[in-house]
Amino acid sequence: MIAVSENAGFCFGVRRATDTIEALIGQAREGDVICTLGKLIHNEQYCDYLKSHGVREVSGDSLEELFELARQGRNVTLVTRAHGIERELREQLSEFSALCDSFKVVDGTCPYVEKIHKIVRDNSDKNKHFFIIGGENHPEVRSIWSYIDGKGHICATADELEDTLKRINDLENGVVCVAQTTQKLSEWKKCQQIIKKYCTNAKIFDTICSVTEKRQTEALDLSKRCDVMLVIGGKDSSNTAKLYQICCANAKKAFWIQTKDDIPFDQIDSTDKIGITAGASTPDSIIQEVKRTMSEIMENFAELFEASEKETQKIYKGAIVKGIVMSISENEISLDLGVKHTGIIKRDQITSDNEVKLSDLFKIGDEIDAKVISKSDIDGITLSKKVVDDVKNWEKIVEYANDGTVVDAVVTKATKGGVIVAVDGAEVFVPASMTGLGKDKDLNELVKTTQKIKIVEIKEDRRRAIGSIKAVLREEKKAQQEAFWASVEEGAEFEGTVRSITPYGAFVDLGGVDGLVHITELSWKRIKNPSEVVSVGDTIKVFVKSFDKEAKKISLGYKTDDQNPWNIFKAKYAENDVAEVKIVGITSFGAFAEIVDGVDGLIHISQIANKKIENVAEAIKVGDIVEAKIVAVDDEKQKVSLSIRALLPEEEVVAEEAVAEEAVAEEAVADAE
Repeated sequence: MIAVSENAGFCFGVRRATDTIEALIGQAREGDVICTLGKLIHNEQYCDYLKSHGVREVSGDSLEELFELARQGRNVTLVTRAHGIERELREQLSEFSALCDSFKVVDGTCPYVEKIHKIVRDNSDKNKHFFIIGGENHPEVRSIWSYIDGKGHICATADELEDTLKRINDLENGVVCVAQTTQKLSEWKKCQQIIKKYCTNAKIFDTICSVTEKRQTEALDLSKRCDVMLVIGGKDSSNTAKLYQICCANAKKAFWIQTKDDIPFDQIDSTDKIGITAGASTPDSIIQEVKRTMSEIMENFAELFEASEKETQKIYKGAIVKGIVMSISENEISLDLGVKHTGIIKRDQITSDNEVKLSDLFKIGDEIDAKVISKSDIDGITLSKKVVDDVKNWEKIVEYANDGTVVDAVVTKATKGGVIVAVDGAEVFVPASMTGLGKDKDLNELVKTTQKIKIVEIKEDRRRAIGSIKAVLREEKKAQQEAFWASVEEGAEFEGTVRSITPYGAFVDLGGVDGLVHITELSWKRIKNPSEVVSVGDTIKVFVKSFDKEAKKISLGYKTDDQNPWNIFKAKYAENDVAEVKIVGITSFGAFAEIVDGVDGLIHISQIANKKIENVAEAIKVGDIVEAKIVAVDDEKQKVSLSIRALLPEEEVVAEEAVAEEAVAEEAVADAE
């Protein structure tokens, strides 16, 4: 018997990190630099795989060099490890990426580790004692440690924790404790009991990854039922070490191996029950290789052949079978069906997309359901995955329709009457009237976009489904409107989009609800049309002046006091100040001058020159820039009086007045004679 632990291999955080970097490798262009900060995961084989695809493994000392490469124009992408990185490194990377667009940082930190970082930030201070239960030199623990603000302690075991607690005299100031995500569950439970023994008000956070708990529980159960346990994982993997300890304590024999080449066949008997588990950083392909190798060694060939013959009888045309992917080529994949014949699935029985690579769809070790198309001793067993997928996909579509589920769909093509979208591998038709586009819009605009749809009709006899994008948009808009009217209040500020313009104002979309900015609210100046201030499509900040929930009407303001020209003038000038002004208008009694944009002042004819003038235009003209004194400010009427004359030297004015008086006198004498 060979049994494999259900949760063996990649955990969520590791798979997330590996999927991320593999996607980057697939998208990389010539000259791009992809790096991992330290080992992405604790598995030498996988790290070697990354190196073979050009991925560099760098340390914090290399960051300056990478940043310089990015500044020279190279696209540099740095993926941080799943175990997390120290706070100082994270801050440095953030600074580099902000300074240079070509330097990109992709966070590969496991969400469980990120959660611990947040716990540390929220719960540590200079007075509290913060305990981490884990390995002092483990990169995850080092990253957690960097976020502690105060008194920190790292304890690998419950005994070490108790010794540390005994030496501390100020535990009453507060104790907080977390565990490394891969900590041994039994040891963590002991630690919790010890903390509660010494501290009545301690904060204890259960931070062991849930998959780690399951994996350790499964290893415990499996090792009790098996004679030999094979524990697969890198030698520097903490969680694999914990699994090995559990298996050693329960199985007759336990071996820590990294690949199938490390299996100690000379220490395993043909009658042994074999159990296989693996650490969180062990790829599925390695686990399957170990299982397959053990199967080949453990089974007697004659017995295997006889059993295979019996199993083959269960494989007949039309049967649905399960198989493990053994090999992948350009045009087909082969499956191990557990019988002497290999199952073959041709490309056309997998996908209709001629451009997709089968190696992108499958990997060695994947389990696949397929339908038997034909079976013969010469051609072997021919299978179809597409038939099985079609049935499963249709069942999902029917389920979505019955539940009213909103699903994401990729628009694959436009037809005369609508568009075809792909939902979980099935085709759904969306009529033009349900696309949400206007009558004159080109349906091709939707092709290759992802839309949210609801399945609104099912035609079971023809396996035809009709979907609606418009129904989802309508529901979303209704929800937006309800949320808006439930929370709106006078004075509330919004950022909206100008949807339309009329002679009397502009309508602004606030997110499902339109509000009107009256023309008088658009500018402090007098304008003839709202288009002088805003255009359709503009994003503007507005505030609520008033609203009527029953009538669903809302009045908005756009101009603010800080934009009021009079306020701007008052903030800049006061009476007796001198301002540089621009002549903007001339009348018979004086000239109007612009002081600031939107505020004009009057220069009376008597204040223009230091002598009497009959015609204002003789002294100044429109467009002139002159200096004038602010001699009066009327706040109530918002009027300003200016004087050029007030800036002339006093003696010059007096002299001019004397000359004028003498001239008047001479004229009087002349008239008398």
